[in-house]
Amino acid sequence: MTALIAIGAGIAVMTGIGAGIGIGIATSKATESIARQPEASANINKALLLGCALAEATAIYGFVIGLLIILFLK
Repeated sequence: MTALIAIGAGIAVMTGIGAGIGIGIATSKATESIARQPEASANINKALLLGCALAEATAIYGFVIGLLIILFLK
């Protein structure tokens, strides 16, 4: 039973991989957009920060779920 708990926690924590990839893609597209249209950099930065915050929150939720699985399902 403890092996299944560890597997479940590992799967829950894997959300960090998707968040990291998403933040990397968003950052690259934002810098590309700023290079093409520098006068819109303020609006691009706002959208980038909001998107990165949401992606990071998803990773944190996955981490918290992983911890809850390990701590409370023993």
